[in-house]
Amino acid sequence: MSFPWLTLLAALPLLGSVVVTLLPARRGEVLPKQAAFAVSLVTLAVAVVVAVLYDPDGPRFQLTEQHEWISAFGAHYALGVDGIGLTLVLLTAILSPVVILASWNDGELGRWSVNSFFAWMLALEGLALGVFAATDVFLFYVLFEATLIPVYFLIGGFGGPRRSYAAVKFLLYSLFGGLLMLGSVVGLYVVSADAPGGPTYLLSELSAISIDQNVGRWLFLGFFVAFAIKAPMFPVHTWLPDAAAEGTPGTSVLLVSVLDKIGTFGMIRFCLGLFPEASQWATPVVLVLAVISLLYGALLAVGQNSIPRLIAYTSVSHFGFIVLGIFVMNSYGQTGSTLYMFNHGLSTAALFLVTGFLVRRRGSQLISDYGGVEKVAPVLAGTFLVAGLSSLSLPGLSPFVSEFLVLVGTFVYSYWFAIFAVLGIVLAALYILLMYQRTMTGPPRPEIATMKDLSLREVSALAPLLVLMVVLGFYPKPLTDVINPAVGATLEQVGVSDPEPDVPTEATGEEGSQ
Repeated sequence: MSFPWLTLLAALPLLGSVVVTLLPARRGEVLPKQAAFAVSLVTLAVAVVVAVLYDPDGPRFQLTEQHEWISAFGAHYALGVDGIGLTLVLLTAILSPVVILASWNDGELGRWSVNSFFAWMLALEGLALGVFAATDVFLFYVLFEATLIPVYFLIGGFGGPRRSYAAVKFLLYSLFGGLLMLGSVVGLYVVSADAPGGPTYLLSELSAISIDQNVGRWLFLGFFVAFAIKAPMFPVHTWLPDAAAEGTPGTSVLLVSVLDKIGTFGMIRFCLGLFPEASQWATPVVLVLAVISLLYGALLAVGQNSIPRLIAYTSVSHFGFIVLGIFVMNSYGQTGSTLYMFNHGLSTAALFLVTGFLVRRRGSQLISDYGGVEKVAPVLAGTFLVAGLSSLSLPGLSPFVSEFLVLVGTFVYSYWFAIFAVLGIVLAALYILLMYQRTMTGPPRPEIATMKDLSLREVSALAPLLVLMVVLGFYPKPLTDVINPAVGATLEQVGVSDPEPDVPTEATGEEGSQ
């Protein structure tokens, strides 16, 4: 492409964050909010153009841009999207205006100005879009680390009573993973420097380099641990419940629905793409960790009294599903995982946002402080129910298709892993339905009796998510058509293929002729 669409896509929210920062910062000023919302809508429009220009039957990476950046060690400013990256670009662009509209009044509750609240949100959107489009490892690493800055300030500046603790814990976990990845990034430089073409960080060139088996496994571990922390997976997940409980609802959405997807995206793009042998070597251990995450997160969710912490633990469980689908190494599982990343983003965003509306009215995150909400705020309760049913993958809502594909891929790989995954689905129904029963049904508590229902702005923010969950629940083909070729290219790069179906041999001879 002659026009740099991907650069424009990432630069718009970044430039928008600067503009929003410079606008008048008086209390009650709506101009920064309006400007941030307008920038997010324009970014969404550009993302739609990118999706229209993308050809599922064309080359793997499209709309590519490549410019020499730091020639001393082969770093390039290189962008491009495949079907997997495009799916997450669309998710980010869709959720950003939804979050800004839903968080219209949240910035006024923080220690800093409203301008900084919405500016950090736009900055996070721009950096995340750059991460999903980066095709140079060094560029990816820089953007990967830069995403920590907006999240740290969004939690630390606008979060709850324990915001400082949650922000620092998030930062320390993420920096630890980033340092491990940096070691592997340096290792890739050393490996590529000995190759005939000289040092490089371009994915297209690194994937063609032969890496020693032991070296490849160590480099794989550096990337994988960083992505496991970001995802998050057991046992490096403990930062997430604190961050989700202390951040604003909008911050939690961007954190869990967008930023955490960088972890699972990175596993596909870099772990499998650069270290195919090491990925197959690590598969048994990764699958065990995925199953533990799946069941552990679900069990802890069942016992939670805090609604945001419950949703955070459900995400630990769901990310176990996603990682399971990635590492069963077949097209069913990986297509399901990529689709799950998108659908999980929608359902979790709806859950966090409607929970935020609920908590803002009541002033408490505790399930035990609610009861009978559906009788005084039926629209809020109905939206909460649909978001919850989507989270437990009810047939007819979008997560069901992706979860079904992951289960099929897991059954193809191993019946035992699939059985544990099915158990996680049963637990999902338990924690979602119990949460709904305890908060929404029964006689209204005295504190609930005067609760107002959702406003027009709040309904408008949630409506796109609910519509997409229903539409993609019945017709996921537009996404699967984009995802399937990228999954096929990834599996080919790893050197695996779907197993042949085990079909009984038909009778021959006289019996066959009859």
